[in-house]
Amino acid sequence: MKIGVAMAFNHYTRPERIIEASQAVEAAGFHSIWAPEHVVFFSAYESAYPYSANGRIPGEPEGLLDPFTALTYVAAHTKTLRLGTGVCLVPQRQPIYTAKMVADLDYLSGGRVDFGVGAGWLEEEFRALGVPFERRGARTADAIRAMKALWAPGEATYAGEFYGFEACHFNPKPVQTPHPPIFFGGESRAALRRVAQLGDGWYGYDLDPAGVAQRLAELDGLLAEAGRSRDDITVYVGPNSHPVTPDTVAQYRDLGVEQLVVPMAASNADKLKARMERVLSVVG
Repeated sequence: MKIGVAMAFNHYTRPERIIEASQAVEAAGFHSIWAPEHVVFFSAYESAYPYSANGRIPGEPEGLLDPFTALTYVAAHTKTLRLGTGVCLVPQRQPIYTAKMVADLDYLSGGRVDFGVGAGWLEEEFRALGVPFERRGARTADAIRAMKALWAPGEATYAGEFYGFEACHFNPKPVQTPHPPIFFGGESRAALRRVAQLGDGWYGYDLDPAGVAQRLAELDGLLAEAGRSRDDITVYVGPNSHPVTPDTVAQYRDLGVEQLVVPMAASNADKLKARMERVLSVVG
């Protein structure tokens, strides 16, 4: 099983620390590094964070580096590490610019991008950006279709419900063909339907093996409805708050999970090394 790490780079993370951490992760043998996205945070908000009991984001964050900027910096200082957006909040972004950032990162990194996407949950962030929160799932799907059109060979044109453009040149194209793999995040039926209809993979988050099994059973039915099967997608899981032990790793593996993306935060190099060694010893 492949093991990746999730790292939240913020305004307290010095640039040299990003280089040090990403090179250490690569040298230790991890497969990938995943960077989350939020352009603004709020001290007070009514939206409920879906992965905590009290509906608050753990740690009360105040900022994050843009994932594409951070991952481009990581790409420049690594050679083999896969670069994942975990996840990019697609409906908050203009899709042509997002497609450009994905393609450019894939080009500059030599084809190392895993494009993790999500519909978002923080209504206050949408409001600050002047983007409708309603129908964000449909907006996400339309944006992905528009991006796929831009990544295809030749001139691109698209006409969708929310987005559209006349025939245009869009270059460079991604190194990976037909495009970097698209991993839809989310655990709701609507999110799983987007996996089945448009995704190359599913990135489940904060799930124990039982939770993964439940969602996969639902996903299998949705894939069948779309004329696809589990063989057509890749499954990654971020255990987050759930323990990673030899037993749970074996259970995830038996369910068909191909990569675990574990949280990896440390205030200095020694602590990072200790945490990496602990994870790798458990995985075996």
